[in-house]
Amino acid sequence: MLAQLARNADEAVMTKVAIVEDNATLRQYLAEFIGSTPGHRCVCVCASAEEALVKIPAAQPNVVLMDIHLPGESGIACTARLRQKMPDLQVIMLTVYKDIKMIFQALKAGACGYVLKRSDEKEILEAIAEVRAGGAPMTSEVARMVVRSFMQAPPATGLPTDTDQLSARELEILALVAEGFANKEIASHLHISNATVRTHLMHIYEKLHVRCRTEAAARYFRSKPSDPASLPITSA
Repeated sequence: MLAQLARNADEAVMTKVAIVEDNATLRQYLAEFIGSTPGHRCVCVCASAEEALVKIPAAQPNVVLMDIHLPGESGIACTARLRQKMPDLQVIMLTVYKDIKMIFQALKAGACGYVLKRSDEKEILEAIAEVRAGGAPMTSEVARMVVRSFMQAPPATGLPTDTDQLSARELEILALVAEGFANKEIASHLHISNATVRTHLMHIYEKLHVRCRTEAAARYFRSKPSDPASLPITSA
C-alpha cells in the first residue's frame, strides 16, 4: 500500500507531455528526451492532428508540444479543437522560425506559447515549466498582438471585467504583464522572486476568472484604458 501511495504521489507531481510532430526523427528525439528527464513523462506521440485528437484526450497530458505545420489539419486547428475538449490543456507550439502571424493565430486558438524547433533541451524544458506555472513563453511583440485582439473582442457575459478586486501589488504585476513583460523581467523590475510573481499571477487569474496572462491583460486594458506604464511602481 505504501508503495502505491508513493507512486500516486510521484504521478501527482509528474509533468505529463504529449508530442504532435510529423517528422519521425524529431518526434522520436523529443519523446526520448522528455521521457528521460526527471519529473517528466511522455504519455503520447502523434504524427498528425487527426491522431492527436483521438490519443491526447485519452492520455490526459498536462502539456502538448504541437507542430504548427502538420499534414492534413494544421496544428493551429488541432489546438483549437483540443482546447474545446480540454480547457485546462497547455499547448506549446513548435515552429521552425518566428512566423509572427502564424504564432499569433496559434495563440488565439488557445496555445500558451511557442518554442523554436532549433531550441536546445534547456529552452524546451523552461518553456514547459513556464506554462505549468501559468506563464506564456513568447516575445513581447507577439504578446501585444494577442492582447490587442482580446481588447477588440466583446467581454464575456457574466464575468467581471474590472480590476477593483485586485490588490495594489497584483494590479502592478498585471500592468507589467499587459506591457509584455515575462515573469523573470517582472521579478527583476519589482525586486521579488519568480515564485512570488507566479503566485500573484495565479491569484490574478482566479480573481478575474481568466486562464492565461493575455486574457488577464485584456481585462486590465478594458478596465484601465490609461497607459499601464504610467502606474507607480512600489517597492517590494
